[in-house]
Amino acid sequence: MSARELVVLGTASQVPTRHRNHNGYVLLWDGQGIMFDPGEGTQRQMLRAGVAAHDLHRICVTHFHGDHSLGLAGVIQRINLDRVPHPVTAHYPASGQRFFDRLRYATAYRETVRLTEAPVAEDGPLDVTPSYTLDAMKLSHPVESYGYRLTEPDGRRMLPRLLAEHGIKGPDVGRLQKEGGLGGVTLEEVSEVRRGQRFAFVMDTRLCDGVHALAEGCDMLVIESTFLDEDERLATDHGHLTAGQAARVAVDAGVRHLVLTHFSQRYPDPDAYERQARAAGFDGELTVARDLLRVPLPKRT
Repeated sequence: MSARELVVLGTASQVPTRHRNHNGYVLLWDGQGIMFDPGEGTQRQMLRAGVAAHDLHRICVTHFHGDHSLGLAGVIQRINLDRVPHPVTAHYPASGQRFFDRLRYATAYRETVRLTEAPVAEDGPLDVTPSYTLDAMKLSHPVESYGYRLTEPDGRRMLPRLLAEHGIKGPDVGRLQKEGGLGGVTLEEVSEVRRGQRFAFVMDTRLCDGVHALAEGCDMLVIESTFLDEDERLATDHGHLTAGQAARVAVDAGVRHLVLTHFSQRYPDPDAYERQARAAGFDGELTVARDLLRVPLPKRT
């Protein structure tokens, strides 16, 4: 299993179908699990996908429509039932605090885990960890909605040829990396910048500045494509995107791997999403998501 991968738990918009559960996604990133938009049935989908409550460290809710949040009650209670040994942080639009409170305390249970509430009220960073910075940006939907973005700090890639030219090998390589210099040779002289990976999660929204900002330069963009292009006007009216719109965002942003999801039940042919995304000019790696799929993040460049 990849150290960094997306686990798709559900891909339906508004209502589940025979083949698609309500929304639900878990990003596994260097030993941490970040859950996005747990819709109804998420707890069972976790079981089917092999994701345990112990894997979760953070929950990010984009907005409080039911297909993106009704599973919160069960997930939170499962975290407590399983006595997850680490704190869990929950992010969600601050304007929906009353909905979060109702879901968190929907029924009686024993709280055994420290759940930190960290509501989102404006664009900007939510948390900075050694592995990533988590940002939120406002989207355009009938109810307040935020998208999320993880950005790994840039690192450095050692260049064997330059190390050999300076006679640096074995344990000295690690010492150079740790100390930034060795025997008059700086780290910059024998390495190059290794760009950190970037991941964005964009759900219910029409086109807006936040969509483009979240997608910019992403290695993986998970984005809603509720409608097909022939229903673009309907998509805009309801605060959603089409497959072609999502793909054009990815093209403009230089996305490496595009994951389309959140599909309307009105379309019987899932391949149509891929056809329209390709027709819009996206030629990178493309996944039309299906339930229980695991999608590794692209290898670092």
